Amino acid sequence: MPPAIELRGIDKRFGAVHANNSIDLKVEKGTIHGIVGENGAGKSTLMSILYGFYQADSGTIHVDGKLCNINGSEDAIAVGIGMVHQHFMLVEPFSVLENVILGVEGGAVLREGVDKAREELRRLEREYSLDIDPDAIVGELSVGLQQRVEILKALYRGAEILILDEPTGVLTPQEADHLFRILGTLKQQGKTVVLITHKLREIMAATDNVSVMRQGEMVAHRHTAQTSPEELSELMVGRKVLLRLEKGVANPHSTVLQVDNLCVDTSTGVRKVKNASFTVRAGEIVGIAGVSGNGQSELLEALGGIRAVSEGQVILNGQDVTPGRGVGPAELRQRGVAHVPEDRHRMAMVTNFSAEEAAILGYQDDKAYQNGLLLDWGKVADATRHMMEEFDVRPADPHLKAANFSGGNQQKLILAREMMRDPDLLLVGQPTRGVDIGAIEFIHKRIVAMRDAGKAVLLVSVELDEIMSLSDRILVMCDGFIVGEVNAADANERVLGLMMAGVDPKQAEAEVGK
Repeated sequence: MPPAIELRGIDKRFGAVHANNSIDLKVEKGTIHGIVGENGAGKSTLMSILYGFYQADSGTIHVDGKLCNINGSEDAIAVGIGMVHQHFMLVEPFSVLENVILGVEGGAVLREGVDKAREELRRLEREYSLDIDPDAIVGELSVGLQQRVEILKALYRGAEILILDEPTGVLTPQEADHLFRILGTLKQQGKTVVLITHKLREIMAATDNVSVMRQGEMVAHRHTAQTSPEELSELMVGRKVLLRLEKGVANPHSTVLQVDNLCVDTSTGVRKVKNASFTVRAGEIVGIAGVSGNGQSELLEALGGIRAVSEGQVILNGQDVTPGRGVGPAELRQRGVAHVPEDRHRMAMVTNFSAEEAAILGYQDDKAYQNGLLLDWGKVADATRHMMEEFDVRPADPHLKAANFSGGNQQKLILAREMMRDPDLLLVGQPTRGVDIGAIEFIHKRIVAMRDAGKAVLLVSVELDEIMSLSDRILVMCDGFIVGEVNAADANERVLGLMMAGVDPKQAEAEVGK
């Protein structure tokens, strides 16, 4: 049986960047094949060539043993290839059904096409466990459900080969687990899945085979059962990588942040944070664990001045800085608060800006960047180069558009902008979301270095491993409440998991001890 996909000698340059250097790849039918590599290794470029978004400078594509000329996504769909992109291609005001049939409405009489599509959608939902309301408005769905819509779109168009680009980068652990159950069903039904990811736990759990890319080249192919996370990480980065963070004991001292009975409401009056009280001291990392949607995001946004506080008080270095009472993000930055938001695209950068513009966003009035009344772009470029060097942002080009950097390099640029301001308090949300393993190690070390330099760090992450690895104390949120606090040295995943479900800490410990 010929492979589902065979790429031979695929080569692609973008100016001086050699994104794909003579790539060979075989993907067997009816398997889940992982492609791993650091951000910027060329994974997404290779799959974009397979899907017709880019054309290779040289090389050939074979699908089911036949040579194919794929000059656009229509050609890819015609030979049975579907793709779910990292950033979804959905029309948010449209319903699920409207998104699925968009572009393939089924003839001049729309009603007939819609009725047939509804029947086919129900069949696909049943067959692949993709339960979703076809009349739901996409913009009102969770990210996990939106991803199911993208998968349904591909299957509706007859995809036998499904490419998923970093599919869990924006999912909670629970949503990711459900996604992999769906992929297992697709495999059982004879579909072929190509999974682009940098999360080695997912590769080991979900794939049959894995290929490793580094700096635009394909460096290894492995049967997943015959490799290990340690080997894959070394192949990805080109050196040994510490998969567990090594850090010394914290030495906390004076209180930097004090939060008293804080309540935060949405614009529609829904209370998302309920009477939260805690402290963060200089020289410690306090992590907030919880299932996504339990108030952590709103809490972090309020402490960063983005959201107004409904009730309660925020004290910073002994002074009242409660957001919404004449205090906003600009004043908090001046008082020594740095904030890395959870959603880098919506809150932390403007992707149409250049890297140098992104690197000073929020700090553009700093005198270090000024020449009289105007910005001195020479000084800005020099400062950006320094940030890029310190945080290993690639490529180190201050003039490159921010959208043209990989997700991991965008994140490192934002972290550099905030952490190099020498803040008293660092608020950081999902610091390694969508970031590769080498960059995760780097970012974790920089956060610990801030703690060791006597800074206070408040960390929000849905990755429980990350919370347990980085934190000195862990607060657990459920339904807007802080339900308990655990010393990180005494924490275990089962106790935290029960607390995240709302179980009292003592009862959780008793349950685990049974």
